[in-house]
Amino acid sequence: MGKLREPLKDLATCGLPQALEVMGERWSFLILRAAFNGLIHFEEFSNELGIARNILSGRLARLVEHGVLSREPCLADKRKIEYRLTAKGVDLLPAMLALRQWGEQHGLNVSPDLVLVDARDGEPVAPIAIRAADGRLLSWHDLAWQTRDQLGKGGPGCC
Repeated sequence: MGKLREPLKDLATCGLPQALEVMGERWSFLILRAAFNGLIHFEEFSNELGIARNILSGRLARLVEHGVLSREPCLADKRKIEYRLTAKGVDLLPAMLALRQWGEQHGLNVSPDLVLVDARDGEPVAPIAIRAADGRLLSWHDLAWQTRDQLGKGGPGCC
C-alpha cells in the first residue's frame, strides 16, 4: 500500500480547513459539548461555561451561521431564544468524542469519573477508531489517498 500523502497546498479540496473555520477554537467545542448535554439558553451556556457574554454571543452566532446550531424562539417564553443542535451539529459527535478520548489518554492529570456507555445495556462504548469497510481496525500506516475515479481499481499507482 502507498503512503498517506495528499496535496497539502490545495486547501480548497480538503474538508479540514473548512471544519476548522467553523469549530477551530476552544469555546466552540465547549459550547457544542454543552449543547450535547442539553443546554439550550444563552444564560445556561454563560453560567455553566463561565464564558464572557460577548465571546459566547459571537461563538453562538458563528455556530448558527454555519448550521451547527439553530436559533429558535422559546415556545414557553417568547422573549427567550433557544440554541439547538442541528443534524449538522449532531454529526460532529464522533469528532468530539475522538478529541475527548485523545485528551483523556494523553492529557495531564485527566482522570474522568464519567464513562460514556451505551444507553441500552450500560456497557462502555468502544474507542473511536478508523475502520475498513469490512470492519478491520486500521492504523495510520494502513491508509492511502485515491481520487474518486481510482476507487475500486486497486491500490495507488495501480492500472
